[in-house]
Amino acid sequence: MTAYDVVFDRVLTRVDPERAHHAAFRAIRAGRPATGRLVSVPSLPVQVLGITFPHPLGLAAGFDKNAVGIDGLAALGFGHVEVGTVTGEAQPGNPAPRLFRLPQDRAIVNRMGFNNDGAEVVAQRLTAWRSGHQDRHRRAASRNGFTASTGAPAPILGVNIGKTKVVAEDDAVRDYEKSTGLLAPHADYLVVNVSSPNTPGLRDLQAVEKLQPLLDAVRRRADEVSPHRRVPLLVKIAPDLSDEDVLAVADLARATDLDGIIATNTTIGRDGLATPPETVAEIGAGGLSGRPLTARSEEVLRMLRGRVGRDLALVGVGGITTAEDARRRISAGADLVQAYTAFVYGGPLWPRRIVRGLAQGG
Repeated sequence: MTAYDVVFDRVLTRVDPERAHHAAFRAIRAGRPATGRLVSVPSLPVQVLGITFPHPLGLAAGFDKNAVGIDGLAALGFGHVEVGTVTGEAQPGNPAPRLFRLPQDRAIVNRMGFNNDGAEVVAQRLTAWRSGHQDRHRRAASRNGFTASTGAPAPILGVNIGKTKVVAEDDAVRDYEKSTGLLAPHADYLVVNVSSPNTPGLRDLQAVEKLQPLLDAVRRRADEVSPHRRVPLLVKIAPDLSDEDVLAVADLARATDLDGIIATNTTIGRDGLATPPETVAEIGAGGLSGRPLTARSEEVLRMLRGRVGRDLALVGVGGITTAEDARRRISAGADLVQAYTAFVYGGPLWPRRIVRGLAQGG
């Protein structure tokens, strides 16, 4: 048990989860100047999506919805940071309370509802972020007596986009196109999220007949706004899809101009939890993340890899808690892995422990 485990179990569990998240995130951002010097991780480069990732572990979407702490999160040891989910229009999300811990299961239930500042504000923020890295590189180049022609290396950035709640399903494509037009130029890769259970009707877009025109429209718009650089496009799917539907998405991905699949998002299932049923019932609706997803998320990933071969990039997420979990997911076919809930439970040194565990092979 680490010192953070003690603090989490004895102190943080007594604080409202959403308030604790905001406080922890402020601390991560404030500690960024020191963190980069104190935290080091092994180099385990992975070539995926035409990008060299420093190692396979990244932070899943949901932690930094508004792109306000990319550098601070990367400094903790994540090889890539996926921001969002960002929607075409700003929205407050669902009423609080909307975030709940299940410590006995090392799990979280959330019904946040894509609370975010909207694509226009996030795009402005990312413009400033990219510019800041370029300015730092130019200053460093000047000090070292040479002229820099490219920007400074920045953390690898994924941008996850979803549907605005008030937008009707018939207008969903236009909503995703708006976000794509604003955000794709800033993203190292772009993710279409059609799998959150907290936006009414969103998961219906996973049906192949609705998903294909959506992905085609996003691909076209991304190419229009980034004509000199192909932005890799992925789709994020739910663990609650039937096996048949998982394979149908895999077939669609191969037949369209898609670069990869992220498997999986949260689940609406509640089977096999150690948390008392009455507590689970009191929490109510929302997506369950964390350790209970491990088996199904790995199963979905294996199915996908078996279907698509090596044609597409696969990102494994859901219930990755230990280095062994990450290793198993990579063995199952993941090119990259991501986490969120285990980071919340494991604390700021958790990413470093996982990457070191991968490097040590145990």
